[in-house]
Amino acid sequence: MNKTVLSLVVFGLIGAVSLQAQELIPYRKGDKWGFCTPDKKVVLQPKYDQTWFFHEGLAIVKLNGKHGFIDQTGREVVPPKYDWVVYFSEGLARVELNGRWGLIDKTGREVVPPKYDAAESFREGLMAVKRKGKWGFIDKTGREVTPLKYDMVWYFSEGLLRVELNGKYGFIDKTGREVIPLKYDGAWEFREGLARVKLNGKYGFIDKTGREVIPLKYDGAWEFREGLARVELNGKYGFIDKTGREVIPLKYDGAGEFREGLAWVERNGKYGFIDKTGREVIPPKYDGAGEFREGLAWVERNGKYGFIDKTGREVVPPRYDEADSFCEGLAPVSRNGKWGFIDRTGREVIPLKYDGAMEFREGLAWVELNGKYGFIDKTGREVIPPKYDKVIPLTEGRAWVMQNEKEFYIQFFPNGKFVEYYDE
Repeated sequence: MNKTVLSLVVFGLIGAVSLQAQELIPYRKGDKWGFCTPDKKVVLQPKYDQTWFFHEGLAIVKLNGKHGFIDQTGREVVPPKYDWVVYFSEGLARVELNGRWGLIDKTGREVVPPKYDAAESFREGLMAVKRKGKWGFIDKTGREVTPLKYDMVWYFSEGLLRVELNGKYGFIDKTGREVIPLKYDGAWEFREGLARVKLNGKYGFIDKTGREVIPLKYDGAWEFREGLARVELNGKYGFIDKTGREVIPLKYDGAGEFREGLAWVERNGKYGFIDKTGREVIPPKYDGAGEFREGLAWVERNGKYGFIDKTGREVVPPRYDEADSFCEGLAPVSRNGKWGFIDRTGREVIPLKYDGAMEFREGLAWVELNGKYGFIDKTGREVIPPKYDKVIPLTEGRAWVMQNEKEFYIQFFPNGKFVEYYDE
């Protein structure tokens, strides 16, 4: 293989991830980039200083320090003229020129000329923009739905958005109307119809009209999950429902959030689990516990970790030095400094031989051995043996890696293969 040409190493992979099979892959020859197919056929000859993956039919390209977009025929839909561009989302892309941000459509038309100091991605039809230190929102036509007057803004949650001005928090709707006045010392996103707020050091909950459904009287409060919220008063923890009724009295020294119908609680240094009625399904007897995931929760006893089911049965007796929650049917566990994976019966599906391991995601998990990282599938097969210096796990079929100070991606395909690309 010509060493000046992109090296494509194609491997088999069990556990396909979503990506169109015909998608083109960035390809480099010398210092120039183009595109090729996964079977190494060059489609677009290298002529750019940098290329990125295609997304929504367009790819970002860089030439002479400027960025633009091309389609899969190589046509420059947006000629490289911007200092920076961001992938299209909801039909529009953010572009930067001379330190100012604007918006273009897929024809390259500037819907909003670069004039803002900062711009976030569109969420629910609105984009947060910043000018002269103040934030507001524009719609897809560029109209300023809200004046640029806020010190900080967040994203919409259940139809309302949290904003902050002069240290006070409130909420606006999608028209920019301040539905809930900015009067709180702290506010958090709406979850299950209610939002946690703070005033004068006390916490409570408001509904979407701003009515204080649950008085601000607690020293601590957390978001609702599965219909209940954890609250704390005078160092004791319990749970309330959406009417404010203390369904589970504040009597525990610690508590976690409900997941899969149960929550861990701590009393006198011991951990157990309660259901939503407050019944101690699993009495506090462990030295530590985690949330239930996929029907099992890790527990600790005498420095050893195992797993219990929702009846309290020790499916995996505490025998490991470390353990993490189940994900995609397997859980990472460690003994004597070595990591592997067990299934829900406690069987060691993947031997404990690695120096580190992370939960499975999209059918693969990264593992560490002798300071190097690779990927394994659920059978324990080393799809990519540990050889990378750094990895960032899979997201939508793509993993970022570093090897010998060179950064690149691995792209996984639904046909059971992946492509690793780098310059030899």
